[in-house]
Amino acid sequence: MDLPAVLAAFDDQMRRRPVAGPGVRVESEERLTRTVGTDGSWASVVWSDLTETDADEAIAAESARATSSLEWKLYSHDGPADLPDRLKAAGFRPEPVETLLVAEIADLDLPVHPAEGVRVATVEDPAGVDTMLRVHDAVFGAGTTHPSVAEAVRTALTLRPRPIEAVIAWAGDEPVSAGRVEFHDGTDFASMWGGGTLPAWRGRGVFRALVGHRALLARDRGFRYLQVDAMPTSRPILERMGFHPLAETTPWVYEPESA
Repeated sequence: MDLPAVLAAFDDQMRRRPVAGPGVRVESEERLTRTVGTDGSWASVVWSDLTETDADEAIAAESARATSSLEWKLYSHDGPADLPDRLKAAGFRPEPVETLLVAEIADLDLPVHPAEGVRVATVEDPAGVDTMLRVHDAVFGAGTTHPSVAEAVRTALTLRPRPIEAVIAWAGDEPVSAGRVEFHDGTDFASMWGGGTLPAWRGRGVFRALVGHRALLARDRGFRYLQVDAMPTSRPILERMGFHPLAETTPWVYEPESA
């Protein structure tokens, strides 16, 4: 895989010109692109092309317009080089660093069979969305999944084709892992989000099976690449499956006093 070319395609298709999904509006300017929750509960700067001359002005403008939680999704190749310092000086705080990983779906060894006694299934109704949230609460902590995520997945259930699919791994009647895949029509990319497994079920191949199921969904929809922002715990698993690191990404978060 030509990693620089894939990164350039990702920057252009997924950051500079992203596809609006359920509950999301895209706002594009000459030097900056943001996505905004249509419920007004969040906004995110997903792409910028700034210099030392105009960076502080752009940061100040985004901070001033924020009426709710604002995230600046910073990638390690974004300029200027001191953009993290400028964000910090403006009152943004960094969240844990993640690694942007991308796989060419045709290169993945699919299907990935789950462990004995485990089945992986796509969510088909609102009750399944509630189950996904319960797994996320157990894995990541109660309330860590933004309400807009659940609403977007519920809305996607009513659309054809679905722009988002939630996926759950079951051990008998117990949900043990969950995540979702988003399909960005008009691009080469599908993306994975929220994958997490209950501690008692880690190390048994459940996470790999959850990734494999979502990769099959993306392949069947005709997407070339599958992208994920990986934490250090999942990065080694994904790299062994055939994902390649392209960049590091850090969410910088700003909470306006009026929010």
